[in-house]
Amino acid sequence: MKLTMTTFLSLDGVMQAPGGPDEDPSGGFDHGGWLVPYADEDMGRFVDEWFAAADSFLLGRKTYEIFAAHWPHMTDDDDDPVANKLNRLPKYVASKTLDKVEWNNSTLLEGVVADEVANLKRQPGNELQVHGSGDLAQTLMEHNLIDEYRLWEYPVVLGSGHRLFREGNAPAALSLVDTKTTSTGVAIHVYQPAGAVQYGSFALEDERRVFGLDE
Repeated sequence: MKLTMTTFLSLDGVMQAPGGPDEDPSGGFDHGGWLVPYADEDMGRFVDEWFAAADSFLLGRKTYEIFAAHWPHMTDDDDDPVANKLNRLPKYVASKTLDKVEWNNSTLLEGVVADEVANLKRQPGNELQVHGSGDLAQTLMEHNLIDEYRLWEYPVVLGSGHRLFREGNAPAALSLVDTKTTSTGVAIHVYQPAGAVQYGSFALEDERRVFGLDE
């Protein structure tokens, strides 16, 4: 299976508590719910399309607890692809503090997370999807386990909060394979790993040519 990472980001890279003020106030974060004013029909359509490709989910503890408190109660609408997928499909939870998971078809990963995830990726299927789960993402990035990043960039700067890409992350190049925008100005960029970062230097004549100084 391909492992995809979907997350919502402010322009300064914050991913913490996009959906509500009480979602994750850790570290004194008081900007919870910053995504909500930008929700629109485009967002719903793109989310539905990606969830339709899921065969299973991989979640960190915080995201699992947020999802488990909400989605099991959303069973009245059989046409909701997000609720159907999350409630029906296997969910694998990476946590050092939970000792059990009770949401339907949930499994607590008990071994080394990187090894467990590598084994999950070897199973047949389409996509193993990660949503949110910023701390788990650090482990996945460290071990090069993410096959595709789906980054929703919102036109807001928060100034503080937990980030997806953090100081100390290993340098890596990414290739842009798709981009979309919503009616509220959200830019959705899809990236795939592209190996090591390449470096270079402009010679004087290159600078003049690139910036049009020879014209």
